[in-house]
Order: sequence, then structure tokens, then C-alpha cells
Amino acid sequence: MMTVNTDIAILGVGSPIVDLLAQIPESFLETVSGEKGGMELVTPEAMDAIVARLPVPPIEAPGGSAANTVCALARLGLPVGLLGKTGEDAMADHYRRAFTALGGDCARFKTTDEKPTARCLSLITPDGERTMRTDLGAAMLLTPQEIVPKDFDGYTHVHIEGYLLLDEPVTMRVLEMALTNNCSVSLDLGSFEVVRNTRDKLTGWLRDYVDMVFANEDEARAFCDSDSPEVALNAFCELCGMAAVKLGADGAWLQSGGERVFVDAYKTDPVVDTTGAGDCWAAGFLFGHLQGASLTASGKLAALVGSETVATLGASPSKAGWQRIKQKAQSL
Repeated sequence: MMTVNTDIAILGVGSPIVDLLAQIPESFLETVSGEKGGMELVTPEAMDAIVARLPVPPIEAPGGSAANTVCALARLGLPVGLLGKTGEDAMADHYRRAFTALGGDCARFKTTDEKPTARCLSLITPDGERTMRTDLGAAMLLTPQEIVPKDFDGYTHVHIEGYLLLDEPVTMRVLEMALTNNCSVSLDLGSFEVVRNTRDKLTGWLRDYVDMVFANEDEARAFCDSDSPEVALNAFCELCGMAAVKLGADGAWLQSGGERVFVDAYKTDPVVDTTGAGDCWAAGFLFGHLQGASLTASGKLAALVGSETVATLGASPSKAGWQRIKQKAQSL
């Protein structure tokens, strides 16, 4: 499983975001509007107001859904890059250094001095669940005109985060460029709010451009109006070739063509933080699938990476966690 074909290279497309990780009691979350476990966009002022009330200062780490996925793929040994927009500030400098240190290519980063680098506050309750509030800052200023064919040179696969779908012109530009450059495409839906807000366009994007889609059970429900993962899989696979419906600690359903499999989760106790778990799960699956592994083997690697992610604070397994992943992956 861990034999790496470096002819495969993955370009992540999404928002380079500085994660603010805050462990809070349930009582604090009750003072924040919105649903637990969801993501809502907020203004810089609203973000600052919540941060100012935190019981302890948050931990800062480079993040963003697509970035988390490609960073994990880099840890597994594949060439990766990221297309997105940052501010021209100290947070952006820190982000680039961290991404480069993992082996990522920053050449596709765009910059602006109009807004600061994006931030995502991840409010982590004692059960490990995270509720996110995001100030997209500079990331929301990415324009279709900035996205050019050479951004896709050298890449064989494009992985798109769901939050990008909120900007239809940019989404269309990325999808068209990926198609023109013969890149396969995966989409992580990212949030049930994103699915609700883009539902009228999402069907066409999946049908015309996307090869595989990743959804958790809330996102799947928002897409197909059913609690059944099997119904969601069928709905997705009527549009694109491959789909995964993740059920967290209960495992995941995977479907490709006429094959459907269920893969158990690896149990983690205690669950420290679910931030980035779905993103890293997608990295494990993509690594296996793009290397030619079976649906089951790809799903098992995804589960392994996801389990190590929730065992530590932040959107990536620890150094020891990556060592365990690479050791166990040999037997998948």
C-alpha cells in the first residue's frame, strides 16, 4: 500500500486558513449562535468578539480543508500544491513556511493587501466535536481571472474543498481548468450549510466535472433528504463515479460503479479533537485510490489516518501517529 507513485501529483484548491483551536466547555458553546458541529461565516469583528471571550487563548496552526488534505498527502509521500489566496501579513508568512516545510508547493498562492489571511476558529467541546466560525478574509478575494492554466501544470488530480462552492464563478473556473488539463477531480462537501446553500448548482457540478465526492452523514442528508447512507450513495453515484459517506466513529460507506463496501472506523479513546479528521480521512482514501488500491483498502487507510487525527489536537496526526499509519498501512 505504501509504495508511492510520484507521477501522481495533487493540487488542493481552497482557502489557506490559520486555524485557531480552542478547547471549551459545553456551556461556552451555548453562548455562540448556530448549530453545534456546523460551520458559519462571520465578520472579522464577530470573530474577534468570540476569541476575546475564550476561557484560554487559542492555539494557532495552518489549516483550511483542502490544505489539510494535501498536507496529509504530502506526509504520505505524494507531491502536492495548494491554490488559494492569503493576505500579505505575518500569518501568511507563517503559513507558507509551515506548508513548505511539509513539502508543499506554494507557487500557486495568490496574495492581496486588501484583507488579512483567513482564520477559522474551531470550538472544541469535551466530546471532541468542533464547531467552526470562519472569517475568510483574503481567501474570499480570489478571482477567476487569477486562476490560469499554468496553475495546473504538473498536476494529475485536483481536490476541491466544499467551501469554494460558495463562490460560483471561482468554482466554475477551477472545474473548467481541471477538465482542460485532464485532471481527475474530487470534492469534499465540507459542511451541511454549504450543501444547503449550493444545492441548485451542486447536481450539475457533480455530474459534469467531479469524479469522486466525500460527504459526512449531515452533508449526505442535506443533499438527498434521507437519513440512509445507501440512498445518498446512489444519489451521488448517479452523478459521479465514486462516493463516500462518512459516519464518524461508526465507519464509512463507499461506492464505485456497481461495488459498495462498508469500512469500519478504527476506535480512538479518548477522542481529543475532530478538527480536520474528515480532511485527513479524504487524504488516506485519495492516496490509496490514486495508487490503484481497492475500494476496501483505500477506505481502511482513510479510517486509519482519520483515527490518528482525532487522537491529537489539531488537523493532522502527531509525528508518532504518522509513524503508526505507515507501519500499519503495509498490511492493508
